[in-house]
Amino acid sequence: MLKIKNVSAKNFMSIGAQTQAVNFDQCQLTLVLGHNLDLGGDGSRNGTGKTTIVNALSYGLYGDALTNIRKDNLINKTNGKAMIVSVEFEKDGVAYRIERGRRPNTLKFFVDGTEPGDGEQQGDSRETQKEIEKIIGFPHEMFKQLIALNTYTEPFLSLKANDQRAMIEQLLGITELSLKADILKELLKVTKDRIKEEEIRITAVKNSNERVERNIKEIESRGKAWSKTKGDKVADMQTSIDTLEEIDIQREIDNHKANAVLKESTDMKATLNTELERISTSLIRSNKKLETLKSNLQKAKDGVCPACEQSTAHLDTHEEYTNGLVKDIDEETVYNQELLTRQTEVGEAVSSVGELPDEADTFYNTLEDALSHKHNLDTLKTNLDEKINDINPYDDQIDSLKETGLEEINFEEMNELTYLKEHQEFLYKLLTSKDSFIRKRIIDQNIAYLNHRLAYYLDKLGLPHEVKFSSDLSVEITEYGRDLDFDNLSRGERNRLILGLSWSFRDIYESLNHPMNLLCIDELIDSGMDTTGVENALAVLKKMHREQGKNIFLISHKEELVGRVNNVLTVIKEGGFTSYNTDTEYVN
Repeated sequence: MLKIKNVSAKNFMSIGAQTQAVNFDQCQLTLVLGHNLDLGGDGSRNGTGKTTIVNALSYGLYGDALTNIRKDNLINKTNGKAMIVSVEFEKDGVAYRIERGRRPNTLKFFVDGTEPGDGEQQGDSRETQKEIEKIIGFPHEMFKQLIALNTYTEPFLSLKANDQRAMIEQLLGITELSLKADILKELLKVTKDRIKEEEIRITAVKNSNERVERNIKEIESRGKAWSKTKGDKVADMQTSIDTLEEIDIQREIDNHKANAVLKESTDMKATLNTELERISTSLIRSNKKLETLKSNLQKAKDGVCPACEQSTAHLDTHEEYTNGLVKDIDEETVYNQELLTRQTEVGEAVSSVGELPDEADTFYNTLEDALSHKHNLDTLKTNLDEKINDINPYDDQIDSLKETGLEEINFEEMNELTYLKEHQEFLYKLLTSKDSFIRKRIIDQNIAYLNHRLAYYLDKLGLPHEVKFSSDLSVEITEYGRDLDFDNLSRGERNRLILGLSWSFRDIYESLNHPMNLLCIDELIDSGMDTTGVENALAVLKKMHREQGKNIFLISHKEELVGRVNNVLTVIKEGGFTSYNTDTEYVN
C-alpha cells in the first residue's frame, strides 16, 4: 500500500517562514475551506492557498507543481529564499521522507530514517528522482490523474490520441507485469474470499433463479470459448512438435560433434605433415653443410686452401682456421641430430593419428542450429504439457452458481467481483506462464474491466453518456447512440466525466498494483456541477471513504458542504501568508 502520511512546507508559494503542515495519515472525508482575512475574512474564500497543499505535495514528490510554474516562482515572493518542502510516505511497510527546496537547492531522500548513498551528492540527482518515482509507482502526469484531481490539469479526454494511449499503457502496466505476480496472487485470494462472502449473502435472497441461469449460460459460453481456444493451441503445438521430431536431432547433434573432432584431427595431421616437410628440408640443408665442412677440414689438413685450392702457406692462422672448422662441424652435427630426433617424433605423431573417416552427413550447417532445434522442441513439449493441464477457470463458477439457487439477487457486487476475479486470474496466468506475454489479450482484458468501472461511476454520477475504450486504446463518447467530442459537453458534464474517469483509473491501478490512501479533488465539484451532480459525487466519495478507507481532501468554495463531511480543514490567509488550522474540526 502507498500511504502518503503528511506534507510540510516553508517559504513555498503563499506559505511564509513559519512551517505549515497537513496530516494525510487518517481516514476522513475532509473539506478544505479558505478564510482570506486580507480580503474581508469569512466572506472571502479565494486566494487563501488551498491549492498550495496539493502543489506542495506535488513538488515534494516530483520536483514540479501541478502546473508549469517555474521552480523559482514557487519560492515565497516576500522572503525570496530558504524554500523547503518535506513529504513523508510509506510503501509496503517502509518509511520514506523527501526534503526538497530552492535557494539553496536541495534534495534529500531518507529510507527508514537513513539517507542512502552520499547525501551531499543528492542535491541535483536525476537518479535519486528516478528512484523516488520507482518507489511511488507512477510518474507526475499519472499522479495528477490518480491522486491530485484539479481544474488546472488538461483532462485526459483533451489529450492527443498518442498521449492518451501512452497514459493508458502505463496505467495498465503492460510492462513489468512479471514483477507483480506475487502481489496479484494475494489480491486474487482476497477477491476470491470476497466472492465467497458475497455468495453466502446471495443464498439468503429469494426469487433469483432466472437471473442466475442467465449468468450461468454466459459463463458457460466463456468456458466453451476458453476450451476451444485451448484445444486450438494444443493442436498447433502438437503439429509443431511433429514437424520438429521428423529430424533425429540427437543423431544430428552427435554428427556435428563427431565432425568437430574430425576437423581437429585433420587440422592437426596437416600441421604435423607440414612440420615433417620443414624438418626434411632442414635435414637436407644440414647434411650438405656437414659435407662441405668436412671437405674443407680435410683439404685444410692436406695443406690445401678450400677457397683458392692453393697451398695453405698463405694462411697465417692455419691452426685457428682448422679448429674453427672442427667447432662448426660439431655444432652442425648436434643440430642434425636434433632434426633427426624431431623428425622421428613428428613421424610417430602422424602415425598415431592414422587414417581419418569421412565427414558425417548433417541437416543443419552448425551445431548451434541443431541445439536450437532441440531447445525449441523441448520448450514446445513443456508448454504443451502445461497447456493440457490448464483447468477451465469457469468450471468452479458454474458449479457454484448452480448449487446456490439464487433468486431476486442484486448482482452489482457479485458482477463487480466476478469482473475483478476474471481480470486478476487472467493476468496471473499470464504472469506465471513461461510463454511470452500476448499484449493484445492483456489490453483487452484490462480494457473490459476499465469500461466496466467507468460505466459504474458514470451511472452513479448521473451522467447519461457512454464512454468506452477500444482494444486499440482509443476512446469514444456517445449519448443515445450519437458520437460526441469532449468539448461538446457542458462544464458540469465534463467535470463528472473527469471524476468518473479518474476513479476508474484508480480502481484499475489498485487492482494491478497497490492501494493508495489519499485522494485530493480541487474545485472540480464547484464549477458547473448542479446540486444533483454534487450530491452524486459526494455519495461516491463517502462510499470510497467508508468502504475502502480512503483519506479524501475536497478543496472547495462551497461552505454548504460543511454538513456533508466529517472533517473541515481551514486555510487562513493573513498578512500575505497562508496558514493551516491544525485543530481539525470534526462534523457529525
